[in-house]
Amino acid sequence: MCQAAIYPGTFDPVTYGHIDLIKRAQEIFSEVIVAVAANPQKKPLFPVKERVAMLKKATADLKGVEVVDFDGLVVDYAHKRKAKVLIRGLRMLSDFEYEFQMALTNRKLSADVETIFLMPHESYSYLSSKLLKEAASLGADLSSFVPDFVEKALKEKLR
Repeated sequence: MCQAAIYPGTFDPVTYGHIDLIKRAQEIFSEVIVAVAANPQKKPLFPVKERVAMLKKATADLKGVEVVDFDGLVVDYAHKRKAKVLIRGLRMLSDFEYEFQMALTNRKLSADVETIFLMPHESYSYLSSKLLKEAASLGADLSSFVPDFVEKALKEKLR
């Protein structure tokens, strides 16, 4: 099994697609560090501490998974954690351009940190936190997209 990898993201909120990628990464890497970005520019619905708590609960039964928050450049955080791999998810072709641009920028900032792309199971390939927030605001049943405690928190937050 390979070394530690960092799966960075906003996770606002965590979805079954995120959890699927964490499980896939867990099969490849000895440690998966799920790094929740504070990222106030994205104007997240949930504060970083709540997003971390939801992810910890969602991954509690997974061995070798650590959930933490971080601020700043992900490559700097990777150096701090002595991780050489970043994991990014590709759902649809539309994700590729942005993710490719980010991977090349990270490579330019730090040539010793590599980005690996993983694809979620096809049943999660269309999921996005943004779409789920919209659906939740309209009262949709989200039980097939997020854990029940996430759906409850999302609907309470949007009330």
